[in-house]
Amino acid sequence: METSREGRNRLLNGWQLSKLYTFEVAARHQSFALAADELSLSPSAVSHRINQLEEELGIQLFVRSHRKVELTHEGKRVFWALKSSLDTLNQEILDIKNQELSGVLTVYSRPSIAQCWLVPALGDFTQRYPAISLTILTGNDNLNLQRAGIDLALYFDDAPSSQLSHHFLMDEAILPVCSPEYARRFELNSRPAQLRHCTLLHDRQAWSNDSGTDEWYSWAQQFGIELPASTGIGFDRSDLAVIAAMNHVGVAMGRKRLVQKRLERGELIAPFGEKTLKCHQHYYISTLSGRQWPKIDAFISWLKNLAEEAK
Repeated sequence: METSREGRNRLLNGWQLSKLYTFEVAARHQSFALAADELSLSPSAVSHRINQLEEELGIQLFVRSHRKVELTHEGKRVFWALKSSLDTLNQEILDIKNQELSGVLTVYSRPSIAQCWLVPALGDFTQRYPAISLTILTGNDNLNLQRAGIDLALYFDDAPSSQLSHHFLMDEAILPVCSPEYARRFELNSRPAQLRHCTLLHDRQAWSNDSGTDEWYSWAQQFGIELPASTGIGFDRSDLAVIAAMNHVGVAMGRKRLVQKRLERGELIAPFGEKTLKCHQHYYISTLSGRQWPKIDAFISWLKNLAEEAK
């Protein structure tokens, strides 16, 4: 097999597409004989094509033994990349045939946005676009969208990646919230100084991997409020802090967009009225640059309408 620098650095070209298809079938079956049956070739012809491909790429794709073949580590990587590309191409063709408003749409979201704002409204989207099958994933990481197979992501921070396309969704403000019972117990109504006796609840990953108590201290500095020495209880999701507040654990720093309905239902109250602090951060949608597919555009438009209705 060619091991020269030229062989190692040689890039894929159009002549190798048919050999890559042979590789895909052989890798899927883990057998040259079964690949030969599917391709209507002889096993020796399959082996010859694979040998040529390995020589041209400068990569060993299979380990061959007397009775079987197995993918090498490098072969598994090539197979995964090829399968992913074929899946994308097949989905693209299916979208075109179905006017591109069908198929799977994978959305990645911060957990709190999904739980409190996005998921409760999804019924409306599925009614409007019944041929689009949604997959909702959540997490606090900034993922590689292409590698993770994600079509668009919902984030909350102030530093969007320059490698992606972004769409502003909505701004945000924060304010303390708690249960009515907790407010009565600590006599909080219109008395923010009482916070020094309370347990503070907060999202430690509000806009970065280690925001700590930044939300609380930004709010307290804005209104000249003294906070307790203890940092209270930290969570990795804003909605968990809110759920703790609803269960009388303490006072959560709530994001107004995400707690508004619970305030309206009386499950939470804002004991200090309109003492809200507008965030520097905002919600935005990220997509891969150049991926302006109709189903993605439809979901973005629906999200923007949802945000506009919430004002």
